[in-house]
Amino acid sequence: MPEFDYKQELAKVPHEPGVYRYFDATGEVIYVGKAKDLKNRVSSYFTNSKGHDRKTLRLVSQIRKIEFTIVHTEFDALLLENQLIKRYQPKFNILLRDDKTYPFVCVTNEHFPRVVTTRRIDRKLGTFYGPFANLKPMYTVLDMFSQLFTIRTCNYNLAPENIEAGKYKVCLEYHIGNCKGPCEGKQAEEDYNSDIEQVHHILKGNLKPAQEYFKNQMVEAAGNLAFEQAQKYKEKMDVLQRFQSKSTVVNPKIADADVFTIASDESAAYINFMKVVNGTIVQTHTVEIKKKLDETDQDLLVMMIIEFRDQYGSQAKEIISNIPLDIDLKAEVTVPQIGDKKKLLDMSLKNVLYFRRERQERAAAEATASASKKDRVLIRLKQDLQLKTLPNRIECFDNSNIQGTNPVSAMVCFIGGKPANKEYRHFSIKTVIGPNDFASMYEVVTRRYTRVLTEDTGLPDLIVIDGGKGQLSAACDALKDLDLYGKVPIIGIAKRLEEIYFPEDNLPLYIDKKSESLKLIQRIRDEAHRFAITYHRDKRSRNSLISELENVEGIGKKTAAKLLKHFKGVTKIREASFDEVAEIVGKDRAVKLKQYFDAIEQ
Repeated sequence: MPEFDYKQELAKVPHEPGVYRYFDATGEVIYVGKAKDLKNRVSSYFTNSKGHDRKTLRLVSQIRKIEFTIVHTEFDALLLENQLIKRYQPKFNILLRDDKTYPFVCVTNEHFPRVVTTRRIDRKLGTFYGPFANLKPMYTVLDMFSQLFTIRTCNYNLAPENIEAGKYKVCLEYHIGNCKGPCEGKQAEEDYNSDIEQVHHILKGNLKPAQEYFKNQMVEAAGNLAFEQAQKYKEKMDVLQRFQSKSTVVNPKIADADVFTIASDESAAYINFMKVVNGTIVQTHTVEIKKKLDETDQDLLVMMIIEFRDQYGSQAKEIISNIPLDIDLKAEVTVPQIGDKKKLLDMSLKNVLYFRRERQERAAAEATASASKKDRVLIRLKQDLQLKTLPNRIECFDNSNIQGTNPVSAMVCFIGGKPANKEYRHFSIKTVIGPNDFASMYEVVTRRYTRVLTEDTGLPDLIVIDGGKGQLSAACDALKDLDLYGKVPIIGIAKRLEEIYFPEDNLPLYIDKKSESLKLIQRIRDEAHRFAITYHRDKRSRNSLISELENVEGIGKKTAAKLLKHFKGVTKIREASFDEVAEIVGKDRAVKLKQYFDAIEQ
């Protein structure tokens, strides 16, 4: 292929609506696009390189030939672009799915038509309805047909000459009442086709003609005193009514409309389509489209509107969307703000947002599966608690004041899901008299994060409070006074039912008891409890030793504490030399201590 001179190529491109195609060095079509003005659009690829993302720059670097087709209108360009993308499957285009994997309902084009399901479309075979992205509604409709009509299920060629020649015999379906035996001429083709006509109406989402059909049959049978037959027609009307009641009726005044909503993220767009016929939603379909270049939501939505309307054979004159579209789509485009149309739009948007969340969670789960167990648990905890960031550093607080004495608190720290022992802290309660869990929690949280702010050592990603709503509320008050409330996620875990409480929310969260994230929270809580209990016991033991030393004349609490801090125990004080003890408390007190220990040993 000759050297590519884009300026020479651009000189050939007109200011007309149309479709352009880019070829690479091998002659392969690598991109197909549409434009209201071909020259302006194609030129933008080559004259505005600074505004392009990495993928677009890669596309431009591979272009070696440009072809274009001029059309009458922008809408014609949309249709042609759709067909060319399907034909060439360019690597830089978003590939439109043709939904061959989804089944259609086909009413065959033959004598005594059949109603069958198929995944292969051949318009010569009959009339196709679908595709059905969800199989349940399709089988619900087919089941209803078996209750309403006697449609044959055999594959016989029931041409008049074959029936007259007596080629076929009735089968079991005839004997159990599911078929009227057209293969032996027991049912006229005109009578059979009356049922097929109603099948077409129902598959188009229009139940009214079928309801009128059965109503007229019922009235006629009753007029002929055939009350048993009339009752059967009434039962068929009831079947139709039940089916209609299961459909989502929006408002008959809306008539026919197509609803499209789009939600996107950096890598993909998610589009929901609802087909409304006579005020009833008869089809829904949601898709995910992986982005290839810097496509806008409007570009993607317009492309899928053309695709879906073609797939579902929609001729609706109104398109309801959640974003404005400044292109002629041969239908009125509205973005409703109030009323029933807004409710319908909200329903579609709810579906697409749910679909996006489900896909994102699935992607996160797949990423989690390949991550280490540590990362997997933290990612799961982030999802369960709906945190904005991964809780890599978690700090947990617990109080301990057995029998109301020696109240203490403890804080443990887990980093990366593992205990960081060097970060553990214990607190002797200073401002609270007596057992008061709430006030104690307020004090230790205040002391902890006042120091963190002063020393600028960094806040945790999550704070866990061992306790219910009361302890959590006290901790939140401490954070508010430090202007940290809302800046650090904080939860409480109640012991009895392992309930997770959030600030200002009376309803707890119950995480699955087998969940790895709950087990991590429990492990952190239990470690905080162990650390607090250990410190509490040490303090009680220390206080009992201080009480023992206070039996010595001239030794008070401060002096006893000073001795214990230095010698680490009463036994070591007893075993220490006179000079060592005198160095800490002076000669007079050292003499009295030696006399006290000597008297005990005697």
